[in-house]
Amino acid sequence: MLRLIPASLHRLAYRAANTLRGVWWRIAKPQLNAVAVIATDAKDQILLVRLSYGPGQWSIPTGGIKRGEDPEQAARREFREETGCEANALTLLGVQNDEVHGTQNRVHVFACKTADAPKPDMREIIEARFFPTHSLPEPMGELARRRLQMLREGSRRR
Repeated sequence: MLRLIPASLHRLAYRAANTLRGVWWRIAKPQLNAVAVIATDAKDQILLVRLSYGPGQWSIPTGGIKRGEDPEQAARREFREETGCEANALTLLGVQNDEVHGTQNRVHVFACKTADAPKPDMREIIEARFFPTHSLPEPMGELARRRLQMLREGSRRR
C-alpha cells in the first residue's frame, strides 16, 4: 500500500516522522532496542547506507527490534528491508549502548557476509554501496565509526 505513495512524498514523510519521533523520545525516554548489521562482500568491502532523513551521513544498516522478535531475526529483517540483501553467516559482535534523542538505545551489533548487490528503496534508503575498508566515505556518522571499531576488534581476536 505504501508503494502507491510517490518516493519523493515518502521521503518527506520519513523526515517529518523522524523529527516527531525525536521529540517523543526526548519527552517519553523509552528504552530502545535495536540491531545494526555490518555487512561485507567477497572482497571484504563494507556495505554502508545513506538515509533520506537525518544528517545525510553514511551509516551502518540499523533498525528497531519488534516486540517478540529476537535480535538475530530483527537483524536479518532490517538488513533485508534496508538493503534488499540477505545476511549470510550472521555473527553477534556485541552490544553497544547509545543515546539517541536523549534516550537510551541498546544496539545488538552483528557482522555478516552477503553475496547480493544492494538495492536501495529510494524512500528510506537513498544510497547503499560497498566501500573498501581503506577508503570509507565521508561524512560518516560517529555511531557507524563505533560499530566499525567493534568489527576491527573482533577481527583482531580471531
